[in-house]
Amino acid sequence: MRTHRSTPPSAQAAVSSRGGCLSGFLVPPLAVILVGILLAGLTISSIGPTAPGSYQPGYESVTGEPYADTNLAVIFTTEVQYWAGDILRWASRTGLAPDLIATVMQIESCGDPRALSPSGAMGLFQVMPFHFTADDNPYDPDTNSFRGMGYLLQSLETAGGNIRLALAGYNGGISVIGWDETSWPSETQRYAYWGAGIYQEAKSGLATSPRLQEWLQAGGSSLCHQAQRRLGINP
Repeated sequence: MRTHRSTPPSAQAAVSSRGGCLSGFLVPPLAVILVGILLAGLTISSIGPTAPGSYQPGYESVTGEPYADTNLAVIFTTEVQYWAGDILRWASRTGLAPDLIATVMQIESCGDPRALSPSGAMGLFQVMPFHFTADDNPYDPDTNSFRGMGYLLQSLETAGGNIRLALAGYNGGISVIGWDETSWPSETQRYAYWGAGIYQEAKSGLATSPRLQEWLQAGGSSLCHQAQRRLGINP
């Protein structure tokens, strides 16, 4: 739910810099207000699952991995592993593969539940404000995952289960899935590069992820240091 910049790597591009679903496009403040007013009238079902557990039966077969995994891949950083129990619970609720949820969390916030981007994206999954209702607490982990993963499910469905395209849609807006990849915003190209690589290496059962290490060296480590402080994790 956000955007990244250009092709591998620069520190600014490695971390989520603008924030949230559809945030791959800068919108003037007046337009943001107008969009917020329009979206306020949408039903909850238009921005995510209607209720916990409302995923489509068998959706895990589309993602290529059972949702009921009992372990998270070891490649993810300590800050993301901190949320392992919650990730597995969210996976069971949504039908999304745990390693896919962890991948998105990794490059969105590195597990910082209070992460806030310059564009206003919030929380673990860097969800933009207009995806929340007036009664939502955007920084509540369950609420944030509910909104963020609801959008990821929509992106996966639009992408026909293609993880790379779904990640691009999560970052740059679902409409980019139908574009030629060369016309994607550079941030979205980079996001798909990081995310697809990390996810594939997680699925492969590797002890470490070269793509994740590349992301960390390109600037992602600063995001993780912030998460460490927030979570009280001693490196």
